[in-house]
Amino acid sequence: MVLIFRCLARNQPQWPRQQQSCRTFVDAKVKWVRDRALDHAVEKEKNLRPMLALKNLIKSEPSKSLPVSVAAENKDRLSLPIRAIEFIRNYPSVFEEFRPSGAGIRPHVRLTPEVLGLDQDEQLIYDNPDHRQTAADRLLRLLMLSRFNKLPLHTIDRLRWDLGLPPDYMHTLVPDYPDYFQVTSVTSDTSPGSEVLALELVCWIDELAVSTMEKWARAETDPLYRKGMPLAFPLQYSRGFDLEKKVKKWVDEWQKLPYISPYENALHLQPKSDQADKWTVAVLHELLHILVSKKTERDHIFCLGEQLGLRSRFKRALINHPGIFYISNKIRTHTVVLREAFKRDLLVEKHPLMGMRYQYIHLMNKGRDHLNPAGASDGSRQKAQKTGATNGDDGNEEEHEESYGSSWSEAEDVSDDDEADEEDEEDEDENEPAAHRSVILGRERMIRNPHIVKRPLGSSVQESSVGGYSNRRGDKKPKSISGRTRMCRGHNAGVRS
Repeated sequence: MVLIFRCLARNQPQWPRQQQSCRTFVDAKVKWVRDRALDHAVEKEKNLRPMLALKNLIKSEPSKSLPVSVAAENKDRLSLPIRAIEFIRNYPSVFEEFRPSGAGIRPHVRLTPEVLGLDQDEQLIYDNPDHRQTAADRLLRLLMLSRFNKLPLHTIDRLRWDLGLPPDYMHTLVPDYPDYFQVTSVTSDTSPGSEVLALELVCWIDELAVSTMEKWARAETDPLYRKGMPLAFPLQYSRGFDLEKKVKKWVDEWQKLPYISPYENALHLQPKSDQADKWTVAVLHELLHILVSKKTERDHIFCLGEQLGLRSRFKRALINHPGIFYISNKIRTHTVVLREAFKRDLLVEKHPLMGMRYQYIHLMNKGRDHLNPAGASDGSRQKAQKTGATNGDDGNEEEHEESYGSSWSEAEDVSDDDEADEEDEEDEDENEPAAHRSVILGRERMIRNPHIVKRPLGSSVQESSVGGYSNRRGDKKPKSISGRTRMCRGHNAGVRS
């Protein structure tokens, strides 16, 4: 492969003044529609990273086993969502709990043969020369997107998982590419006056400074494509999403603007112009294409935006272009998903490393059906589904997309309060006992629930028709009914008939 090098200083093309017109986007109210397929693409990776972190910790031990107490001590570092012992027992196909020989020895955990086999296959991918080269290229392209061609290591570490880099990439990958990277230092953002380690680009490579949009244009659309020509981003909307006429008109005009490569420095454009907005979308679009997962947490993007000086622009771009980016609020975080990279919940182009992760997910789910529902995390969810069915919840709401009103001019996609409420509802469905949920649902639903056992009249609490006081439960015999009362009841029965 022939690599064309040039100095790090890039020429900033001066675009015509009329192309830098101020933002013409209208302040319109649109609804945010949930995309259940993309939500599932995010949700199925729940607990995958904590599981792999615990797996790597166990594998690093000389005995290939670990006391459960040590895993509990590292709960925060491993990002375990629940107690270590519960997490281990939730995945019997991955972890095996045992007690070493000897009295008084605490329980240990080791890996099953199935997960050890997957670990070997994963290591073969990391050691593959082609994979190492493409991983180095992805990291280099990330540095080429940055303003000064360098990024702090803590920012790269946030994106390491989605970039497909090995856990110890600074020791196993970076030193093998001295023509790509060099370790340097930058001023810390959190501690003024101090410095933190950073990774810097050594030489600019023109061959890698071609965006995915430009490759598509040259290969499929127009082989004679030249820089600065208009390129339209692929748009995909959730089922049930509808744009207002004036918003759709703006999007059509916005798509006809010249496409400025994300590898070009366009900070000279007016920040609030439509042209600057399209360049910002190009940066986000290229960033997500660099990632093997084609998605990442929103906080990671904002952290990178701080380094690029584009945090506020990233916020606006994610809101103004729901046909390009989707934000999922599953697994207690916000994940930015590149829509065009997915067909329903599956990647269109699956990287070998993503194939390994899906095998891990399959292994995690394997064997969970045989767990005791009382001890499994899904047990309470099954109870919740049964409770919902008895309360008249027939599940038809799954067929309809959820929508939330939001403004395209706001800095957030949906309000944090609404998202927090949704997360609380999910937590209740997963963790709250069914009996307690029935109480929360209210007295009216409890009365309508046909599965509630009817207790004897003497043990129930009833209101008195006179004073509203409840009768005490006791062994007293019911009082005899007087003759006048019998006559009144008979008269009333005759009237009803």
